[in-house]
Amino acid sequence: MAVSGAIFSTDMLEYAVSGGRKLVQGLTVDFPAGAISALIGHNGSGKSTFLKMLARQILPTSGKDTFGGKPLAAIGSRDYARHVAYLPQDLSAAHDMSVRELVACGRYPWHGALGRFTAVDKAKVDEALDMTHTEQLADRAVGTLSGGERQRAWIGMLLAQDSKCLLLDEPTSALDLAHQVEVLTLVRRLCDEKGLSVIVVLHDINMAARYADRLFALKAGRLVAEGTPSDLLDRHILADIYGIAMEIVTPPGLGLPLAYVR
Repeated sequence: MAVSGAIFSTDMLEYAVSGGRKLVQGLTVDFPAGAISALIGHNGSGKSTFLKMLARQILPTSGKDTFGGKPLAAIGSRDYARHVAYLPQDLSAAHDMSVRELVACGRYPWHGALGRFTAVDKAKVDEALDMTHTEQLADRAVGTLSGGERQRAWIGMLLAQDSKCLLLDEPTSALDLAHQVEVLTLVRRLCDEKGLSVIVVLHDINMAARYADRLFALKAGRLVAEGTPSDLLDRHILADIYGIAMEIVTPPGLGLPLAYVR
């Protein structure tokens, strides 16, 4: 359940590329703390660009963004990494590392490149392996894992980072249905058990509605709708977001509405 207050807030945030084309424009958003917030919308709607700005991978062209009420630009890099962990789409690196070595990389913001790996660091790594159920994979090379196992290992690295906020960019995009459920169930459990705040980019509206507390819909770089899954699972709203006719059904015993293309 979400706690009061916003973990991230943006005010008229924009990002433009050469030629002045705006990939993100006028975004004023409050992301609730202690909840899973899903960014939804079609390809090219600005979801990943928005997340990269929150992760400080790219700088906004204009507007304001804050974390915990403090401007992002005023927070030191190491301090920010201790609070916010980012998982990009491209996870092609680290194939030759063991799972334990990958997860241990999450401790870098706490001891730096030349710092000593302490008992506290080891305990955090062991806890992350346990929470992601990757203990038995600890000595395996990352490149030998299945898609779902690999995603759990990377999420383990974020947990070892001991951050209170996770930014996940399409963590299920290359996974089959079973592994999508596996990864999102893990994210949901971590949010509930550790009180983490999560902002995740998802393409599947039904997965977003099932696992997120709040949905934020982008279209052409603008926020066009936000609310609970029940609020946004409306055929008129979805038609505006995705530009196609959709219908909503609530299967018996599920308790959640589902959207499908008409």
